[in-house]
Amino acid sequence: MSKKLKWGIMGCAGIAKRAVIPGLQLSELNEAYAIASRDLDHAKKTAEELGIPVAYGSYEALLADSSIDVIYIPLPNHLHKEWAIKAIQAGKPVLCEKPLALNEREAAEMAEAAAQAGVLLAEAFMYRYHPRYAKVKKLIDSGAIGEVRGIRSAFTFNNAGDSANVRYRKDWGGGSLYDVGCYPINAARLLLGREPEAATVNALFSPDHDDVDMMASGLIEFGGGVSLTFDCGMWAEFRNPLEVLGTNGIIELPSAFVTPTAESAAVILSANGKRQEIEVPHVNAYTEQADQIARAITTGTPLAYSVSDAVLNMKVIDACLLSAREHTRVVL
Repeated sequence: MSKKLKWGIMGCAGIAKRAVIPGLQLSELNEAYAIASRDLDHAKKTAEELGIPVAYGSYEALLADSSIDVIYIPLPNHLHKEWAIKAIQAGKPVLCEKPLALNEREAAEMAEAAAQAGVLLAEAFMYRYHPRYAKVKKLIDSGAIGEVRGIRSAFTFNNAGDSANVRYRKDWGGGSLYDVGCYPINAARLLLGREPEAATVNALFSPDHDDVDMMASGLIEFGGGVSLTFDCGMWAEFRNPLEVLGTNGIIELPSAFVTPTAESAAVILSANGKRQEIEVPHVNAYTEQADQIARAITTGTPLAYSVSDAVLNMKVIDACLLSAREHTRVVL
C-alpha cells in the first residue's frame, strides 16, 4: 500500500480514545486523521491529546472531508443506524461499534444501504481478529477435544454507580446484553459455525438504571444438544472467560474478549489427562481489525466477517431481550 488510509472518528467515546485510536496509530496501513464532536472545543482537546491532525465540530463536517477514507463510529447505539447510513451515502466505508444496531431490522437496513452503495460496512468485534480465535477454531475442527458438548462464557463488570452513563439509557440501546452479552453470543456462533435455534434468558432489570438489563443469564440452543450458557452484566465483578467443553477435553480462554496481554494470550488445552498452554502471537486486536479493513478496501480482499454476521447476531440479541422481558423461550 502506497499510503495509509485516513480514518475519521465520529465522536470522542472512551473506546475510541482508549483502544481504537491507539490501535490505528500502531498500524502501518492506517492513520487516525480526524475526529469530530458536536462540541468543537471537545474535539480539538481530544485531537491534541491523541495527536490527531484534524478536529471538527460536527459529524457532517467529518463526512464532508474528501480526504477521509474510512469512518469509525463509536456513538451510542441508537445513533449507529443514522450515522452509518449517512457515511455510506457519502461514499465512506464504515467500521461501526458493536452492537451494529438496536435490532435485526435496523441492522438489515444498514447492510442493504451498504450493498446498494457498494461500500464496506463492518461491525467492531475486535476480539475475533486476535489469532488465538483461529487457533481455538482449528483445535475444535481437528478434534483435539473430541465432539463439542457445549460452550460456557461470561462478560461482566461493575459500573452501576455511573448513573449518567449512556449504557443506562433504555431508549439509547442501553443494557448488558447489548453492551457485553453480545460477545459470548458472537463467539459461540463463530466457534460452532452455525446459527442457534432458540434462546432463554433471565435478566435483572433495574428501575434505578432506566429499566435496562443490568445482569442477564441465558441458554442459547444450537441444536444437537449443544448450547451456549452465558451471563453478562454491568453490576457484577469483572470477568470475561470462555470455555469450550468436548467429549475428550476442554479449551479455555481466561480473558476471552478483553485484548489480552502477552502473558494472557495463550490458549489453554486440557485433553487426555494433559494440560498445556498453547502460545499464540501477541498482537493488538484493534490494529489487526483495522488492517483487515484496509486490505478489504484497497485490494478487495473479503473481510473474514461480513456485515451479514452482524445482522444474524442482532437476531439472537433480539430473541434474548424478548425472552428476558416475557419470561419465555424464544424460537429463532
